[in-house]
Amino acid sequence: MRKFAIAVDGPAGSGKSTVAKAVAKRLGIIYVDTGAMYRAVAYFCIQKGISPLDEMSVLSLLDEIKLEIQPTRDGQLIFLDGEEITQKIRTQEIGQGASQVATIQSVRQKLSHMQKEMAKKYAVIMDGRDIGTFVLPQAEVKIYMDAGVDERAKRRMGELEAKGEKPAFDAIRQEILRRDENDMNRKYSPLCKAKDAVYLDTTNMTIDEVAETIVKIAEGKISEV
Repeated sequence: MRKFAIAVDGPAGSGKSTVAKAVAKRLGIIYVDTGAMYRAVAYFCIQKGISPLDEMSVLSLLDEIKLEIQPTRDGQLIFLDGEEITQKIRTQEIGQGASQVATIQSVRQKLSHMQKEMAKKYAVIMDGRDIGTFVLPQAEVKIYMDAGVDERAKRRMGELEAKGEKPAFDAIRQEILRRDENDMNRKYSPLCKAKDAVYLDTTNMTIDEVAETIVKIAEGKISEV
């Protein structure tokens, strides 16, 4: 299969990662979870006792971060200093930290370079906040996934409960609103819909329905080139 790229953007809890994994399997391409890369940076900072909000301290650690991404057909494995941390970074604290370090331009530059290099090597579906607008502006397919805030909070609740956690709905909802505020109003590469992206409101759609919609869009676009 020739190399091509599908860029999926959208706010927290819109289902990007789950759907992107499903699309990757159906098309036989590599899934790249860019949010996990920002989570890894936040994890590194917190492990070092540095607040993800402390820009100067984060920048002082940036060159120390030895981040490795190993793509697989089922997603990607994240390694930090040789240790696999793929599951360790899936917490509420790390998620909020990821949104905070994502506002720092140097962090975005470091990680977007890694993301661009992966897209040069593989046919990919990549999800995040600025994939279609900044990381892969030439992507053959661009999708902007959205959903109502209550629906996004319910989905996040389900993910956390599946891990044995007992989150409060109101707290999850407020966190999602905070992340929206951070993501949409940050100075560098804010979350927004690319002009040529297809908008998908997934509020009342199942994972399979969204994945199938994207697959059909992708197959149509790919057959044109």
